Amino acid sequence: MSLNRHEQTVFDYFGRNPDELRHWRMKVAEATAQLHESGEVSRGLERELWQYLEERSLHTPAFQQLAAGGLRRVSLQNLAEHLIRLWGPPPKAKRPADARR
Repeated sequence: MSLNRHEQTVFDYFGRNPDELRHWRMKVAEATAQLHESGEVSRGLERELWQYLEERSLHTPAFQQLAAGGLRRVSLQNLAEHLIRLWGPPPKAKRPADARR
């Protein structure tokens, strides 16, 4: 999975801050536990990640560098999908081809 510069900065920040990591793991687990289409979940999570980045860019040096000259809206969709794969429920096992008959 390829992350853009903004996504990678957010992901790395989670890795360096256990409280933030715990918070986002819980948020992803809650979002994926509900019976929604996976695309709907990832789009909602992407919007929350963007709001988080906007808010943190005012106070956190790692994010302030991204906002130098003004923070422009970028997609965090790859990051949202990556977090769902990492922290969401494991995918359902597929039945073998011969068991479908």
